[in-house]
Amino acid sequence: MLSGTSPESCDTFVAMSPATLRGDVVFGKNSDRPADEVQEVLYIPAQNHTSGELLSCTYIDIPQASRTHAVVLSKPAWMWGAEMGANEFGVCIGNEAVWTREKLESKEALLGMDMLRLALERAESADQALEVLTSLLAKYGQGGLCVEGPDEYLIYHNSFLVVDRRRSWVLETAGAFWAAELVTEGVRNISNCLSVGTSVHREHPQLRAHARERGWWDGKSPFHFAQIYSEYGGTCPRLHAGAQLLKKHSGTGVFHAQEMMSILRDKESGICMEGGHCTTGSMVSVLNPQGAALHFLTATPNPCRSIFKPFAFTENVVPLLKTVATPMKTAALTEDKRPDRRHALYRSQECAFAGTSPAKLLQGLQELEKRGLKMLDMMASSSQSDPAGSCSLSELFSNFVEEEMNVHQTVH
Repeated sequence: MLSGTSPESCDTFVAMSPATLRGDVVFGKNSDRPADEVQEVLYIPAQNHTSGELLSCTYIDIPQASRTHAVVLSKPAWMWGAEMGANEFGVCIGNEAVWTREKLESKEALLGMDMLRLALERAESADQALEVLTSLLAKYGQGGLCVEGPDEYLIYHNSFLVVDRRRSWVLETAGAFWAAELVTEGVRNISNCLSVGTSVHREHPQLRAHARERGWWDGKSPFHFAQIYSEYGGTCPRLHAGAQLLKKHSGTGVFHAQEMMSILRDKESGICMEGGHCTTGSMVSVLNPQGAALHFLTATPNPCRSIFKPFAFTENVVPLLKTVATPMKTAALTEDKRPDRRHALYRSQECAFAGTSPAKLLQGLQELEKRGLKMLDMMASSSQSDPAGSCSLSELFSNFVEEEMNVHQTVH
């Protein structure tokens, strides 16, 4: 795949008060990647680190922070960074590939996915995450191949939707330059094109001067970031389709997790993507203003064939063994000599849908997902630290993974 093309992939959404039930913040993303790429879900606890420690990201090493926060990540198994995730403080981030007028760098630097993970590990709020992201961009730059394989060549710039319980930031980059839009109410989405217009609340200090130097802006007309810095002048159909779906589902002020999942499963718009470039993982997070949060992740391709399984940050989270890819050193090789990184849940889904009628299988999976969604009501009404009752929060995601695999095997 050439870096000069712009594959249509990935969509990230947020809904906030007054559009949402109980004033919750609802975050969602589909990660659209090469169809043969495995996406894993893993939990990393908070950790303290020694002074002078180096951190190996996908391509480069950088100094490690003195402390990193607990995170849950949905990530391509071959890279260090993540496509989407959340941390223990209720910060959620999703990123998008964008193509701009600035030069694409094949030189190894930080991937946008690396920056996303670093921001989750180091920030306690959306404001702090914005600072981390822009600081990393200034210090290390963005660059390097964004897909695995000797015959693949895809490089892009990045946009981010950064969310917490109070506010959201849309951060869009063009090489070293960036613009950020603050969102405090209603709905917003991003896709594979620049979308920040004249509502620029923070920006790179040389953003406008650089545009004037390049002849992209006359310095007099309104500064519209997307129009000035976009490589392609055409429309972005999926950005528009996503906005229309958000509007459709949020009009009554009761938008919640189910509505976000419905959007992520929408095939007509292309948001649920199939084919050679497809939806390889999906995530929905619900952040209650009073502090409770639940995160739902699929860990498998195609949300129409997967279920969103609940995860909660708590002490002693059980390792997510069934959704973590096989380590490279022990993985078998695929036909193109890449490690076979399919994790247990991925293999289970693959086998189940290869050998049975989808309708019967989907019915069982939908019933399981409904049980997970009921926890949102329990979370809202319960004063207990463990609204799951007999199902400990520390085992919550792992137990749902086991039950999903049981549905696969029973119906198969």
